[in-house]
Amino acid sequence: MTAPSSFDIASIATIATPFKQKFAIPRQPNLAKAQGVITFGEGFNDINMLKGVEHYSHLWLLFIFHQNLERGWKSTVKAPRLGGNATMGVLASRSTHRPNGIGMSVVVNKGIISRNGQTQLCVEGVDLVDGTPLIDVKPYISYADSVDNAKDKLDDINPIPHRDVFFAPSLSSMLAKIETKHSDFSALVTAVLAQDPRPAYKQHLDNDEKIYRVTLYDIDVGFTIKNAAVCVTELVQLG
Repeated sequence: MTAPSSFDIASIATIATPFKQKFAIPRQPNLAKAQGVITFGEGFNDINMLKGVEHYSHLWLLFIFHQNLERGWKSTVKAPRLGGNATMGVLASRSTHRPNGIGMSVVVNKGIISRNGQTQLCVEGVDLVDGTPLIDVKPYISYADSVDNAKDKLDDINPIPHRDVFFAPSLSSMLAKIETKHSDFSALVTAVLAQDPRPAYKQHLDNDEKIYRVTLYDIDVGFTIKNAAVCVTELVQLG
C-alpha cells in the first residue's frame, strides 16, 4: 500500500510565552526557565486527553514555525554556531526554515490548570514565540529519549556564549515594579541576554555601543555590550 504524499495536520493548542518576537529567544529549550501556558483549542479542550500526564517530569512539544512558512525553505541554511555565514544542510540543523516547518522542544511539565472552563497545561523552559501553534504533546521518556554518548561537535567549535548581565542602577525601582507582575523577570532577562542574542558576526565584540532591543512580556528591554558584559540600560513598559 502506497503512503499518501501529503497530510492534513491541525493545530491542537497555542502556547503563551514571554517572547513577543523571535529575536533573543533562547537557541534551545531549557536554556532559560521561561514559563509557558498551553491553551487547547476547540475540539481538543478535553482534560481526558491529559490523563496520566502528571507521571512525566518533561514533555515534548511539536509545533509549527508559523512565522516562517511563507518564506519557504532551502536545502542549505546559514549556521549561527558557525559564525553566521557558513552553511549547513537544513536537515543537519535546527533552522526554522524547514520543508514542513515543524519544530520540537522538550520542556518541564508544571501541571494542569483549569481557567474559566478552559484546560491549560503549564510548562517551563520554553523557546517559542508567543502564540506558537502546537500540533502535538508527547511525554519525554528518559530511557528512550536520552542518549548518554551523543555528540555535538559544533559545541566544541562555537559554544553558546555565557556573558555576565548587569542592570543599570537607575533601573532598580522600575525593576521592582515590573517584578510585582512578573516575578521571574530579572532571572529571565539575565538568562536570555547571557547567551548574547546579537547576530553571530558581532558576538566576538566585547564592546558594542549599539543599543539592542528585545520585548519580554510587555517590557521593552534595551541593552549594550561593555567590557564583555551585557548592560541593561532601558526598561520601558509597553501598552
